[in-house]
Amino acid sequence: MKALIYKSTGSWYITKSETGKLYNARIKGVLKIDGITSTNPIAVGDEVEMDLENELEDTTTITKIHERKNYVARQSPHNKHQHHIIASNLDQSLLFATLKDPKTSTGFIDRFLVACEMFHIPAILVFNKADVYRQKELEKFEEIKANYEAIGYTVILASVQNNLGIDTIKGLLKDKTTLLSGHSGVGKSTFINKLFPDLGLRTTEVSSWSGKGMHTTTFAEMFDLPPHVFRDGGKIIDTPGIRELGLVDISRQELSHYFPEMKALINNCQFNNCMHTEEPNCAVKNAVNTNEVAAERYISYRNILDSIAEKTY
Repeated sequence: MKALIYKSTGSWYITKSETGKLYNARIKGVLKIDGITSTNPIAVGDEVEMDLENELEDTTTITKIHERKNYVARQSPHNKHQHHIIASNLDQSLLFATLKDPKTSTGFIDRFLVACEMFHIPAILVFNKADVYRQKELEKFEEIKANYEAIGYTVILASVQNNLGIDTIKGLLKDKTTLLSGHSGVGKSTFINKLFPDLGLRTTEVSSWSGKGMHTTTFAEMFDLPPHVFRDGGKIIDTPGIRELGLVDISRQELSHYFPEMKALINNCQFNNCMHTEEPNCAVKNAVNTNEVAAERYISYRNILDSIAEKTY
């Protein structure tokens, strides 16, 4: 029977069949070694085929993974030479970020956006905790918003605590499968609890000594949006809070293609293989000098480029 992966706990999975029934499932042994290169052979969002192990129990064996239309992956936190699939078969991604308590760096945001661009997954940026922003954070938000909207991204100011921006976000979730991501402590679980009051996802305060959020979600999990609120349906995938996002399967030469504002300029560079670093007559560097490309985005590009160099050579 055909089913969707709703939760992964490492060795066991929770699946939902086309009839809407939930099953506990495990992998048929051969799938673990059959051309799978990630640390997790099956990810939340995957479409699979499975067989009942016992008619009296809701336990199944997964026998086949259907081809993914896309996925978002990161460097495995346990092995830098392997990748870990965060989720698959997505319509869009929604990154929760904050400018305070904890602060999300634009470098982290840009790495996430590159990971989405690699697989043509539209990304939305939600800056949460507006209720604690002072004037300097609000001015920073307007600057960030202008930079990202200029290159095609949707940027939303929100306060999950005070319901600011919640209706706008809900409108974007309708009839879509959406990946929710971000550092721990940015309000992702609080937002999901607003959508699903009966769920009671655990939330924690930001660590006072480090200024960083602490992990509250252990495994990725998919939820059907409540039908009384979302008549058009839709799903969200909640993910563990990410401290760092190591990019995988990307070459130094490719990187600029995943910065939309740079991709639009690369054919104007003097050299076909321009890396936009020290080369003369570089259209990207010229655009940085004239503020057509945001300096912060260019700094992110250079930092990511350096990190790829370290892994490659």
